[in-house]
Amino acid sequence: MLPKLLITGGSGMVGQNILNHPFAKSWEIFAPSSNELNLANTLECEKYISNKMPNLIIHCAGKVGGIKANIDEPVEFLDKNIMIGRNVIMGARLAGVKNLINLASTCIYPRLAENPLNEELILKGELEPTNEGYAIAKIFSTRLCEFIRREDPTYQYKTLIPCNLYGLYDKFDPNKSHLVPAIIHKIHQAKISNKPSVEIWGDGNARREFMYSADLADAVFNAAKNMEILPNKINIGIGNDYTINEYYETIAEVLGWNGVFTHDLSKPVGMMRKLCDTSLQSNWGWKPKTSLKNGLTKTYQYYLETLK
Repeated sequence: MLPKLLITGGSGMVGQNILNHPFAKSWEIFAPSSNELNLANTLECEKYISNKMPNLIIHCAGKVGGIKANIDEPVEFLDKNIMIGRNVIMGARLAGVKNLINLASTCIYPRLAENPLNEELILKGELEPTNEGYAIAKIFSTRLCEFIRREDPTYQYKTLIPCNLYGLYDKFDPNKSHLVPAIIHKIHQAKISNKPSVEIWGDGNARREFMYSADLADAVFNAAKNMEILPNKINIGIGNDYTINEYYETIAEVLGWNGVFTHDLSKPVGMMRKLCDTSLQSNWGWKPKTSLKNGLTKTYQYYLETLK
């Protein structure tokens, strides 16, 4: 009989990459839609988890979005994500589920923290104001997992902190998307309409680390093999970063667009740099496989499929 796996957020980018990973075949998987399970409803969540009694929960559900969405809806990003995180983690504990992987985000690090970002820097400074609500909710879930382990170390509730992600099943709507899918959409539109230029927010010198989402799915299943050796919280990243300008230039190259870039210096850019310290990841013995250009090529092919 296969071990049982509950995935929250199975319809999101991370969830779908986990479901489509080759290792998924080794599990009996439950990935309820929001119609089947309302994660914001405490009793519903508790009942579902106790009925299924999974061997492992991978918690990747949440309300996500780019800078614009976070600025426009801070209450929703804080309230909904805290509620979902609390219901899943406490529901698991109440049911006696011993293994849980909580997926956080590098936005939980202080905005002025020294790079590369070490796991012990959480709560050591002010957060980036543009997505503070989301970050507070993710810190809440991370700490809750740690506190549960502090009270009872038999609960293997561990947090993976992935760097920024892009890839298959991403959102390309400019009002909802993150940096890479937004750039792909923007440059594709420029290409098909023969636009000579594309605008970049800010001077483009801010640096970001982006990992192909299928690689995160690989890290998750590797973590699931031996939960006990994982640290309480661990960065998952590629260990190097690129400027915003470099992402625009590489995507333009992948898409075959030869226009010029302009910069709107009045627009917000978020943190100037976000690079994960991957020392714990290296000690753990895992690393991502997909190069930036290869990942972007696959993502653009997927984007073209979504347009059909």
